[in-house]
Amino acid sequence: MQSSSRLSTPASSAFTLKNETDRLALLAFKDGISEDPLGILSSWNDSLHFCEWVGVTCSRRHHQRVTSLNFRDHSLVGHLSPHIGNLSFLRRIDLSTNKFRGKIPQQIGHLFRHQILNLTDNSLQGEIPSNLSHCSELIAIHIERNQLVGELPAELGSLPKLIALNLRINNLSGSIPPSLGNLSSLTTLLLTSNNFDGQIPNQLSQWARIIFLQ
Repeated sequence: MQSSSRLSTPASSAFTLKNETDRLALLAFKDGISEDPLGILSSWNDSLHFCEWVGVTCSRRHHQRVTSLNFRDHSLVGHLSPHIGNLSFLRRIDLSTNKFRGKIPQQIGHLFRHQILNLTDNSLQGEIPSNLSHCSELIAIHIERNQLVGELPAELGSLPKLIALNLRINNLSGSIPPSLGNLSSLTTLLLTSNNFDGQIPNQLSQWARIIFLQ
C-alpha cells in the first residue's frame, strides 16, 4: 500500500535545514536582548514564520533566507549575538539608535553578501573587527557615536565597493592607514571626534570620488 505521507526530497530537506539555521540565529539574537521596552520582539514566536517577525526581511528568491535586520530607533538594550554571522544571506543590518553594548562580533565578517552595516548611536565598545574586510560587497559602514577603541584596521582599505565610512565620535586612536587610499569608490569619510594622530597619508589623494571628508 502506498503511503499517503509526502516524503521530503534531499533538496527540500537542505532548504529546511538552512531555514532552521536562520531561525536559530534570530532566536540567539533575541536572547542577547535584555530590555525591549516597546515590545518589538513580542512577535518573535512560533505562531508566525520568522520571515513575518517584526524587523526581519526575507528573500523570496532564496527560499525565505533572511536578508535584512532593521531595528532602527527601537530602544533595544543588549549585546550583539555572534550567531548573527550564521545569517549567510544577510545584506543589511540597521541597529542604529538603540542601546547595544559590548563588542561588535567578529562573526559579522562571515557575511559575504553584506552591503550595509549601521550601528550608529549605541554604546558599543572594543575594536572594529578587521575581518569586516571579508565582506567584499560592503558599500556603507556607519558606526558613529559609540565607544570604540583601538586603531582603524588597515584591512578596510581592501573593500572595493565601499562608498561611505562613518566612524565619527568614538575613541579610536593611532594613525589613519594609507591603505584607505585604495578605496576608489569612496565618496564619504567621517572620522572627526576621535583620537587619531600623525599625518594624513598622501595615498588619500588618490580618491577621485570623495565628496564629504571630515
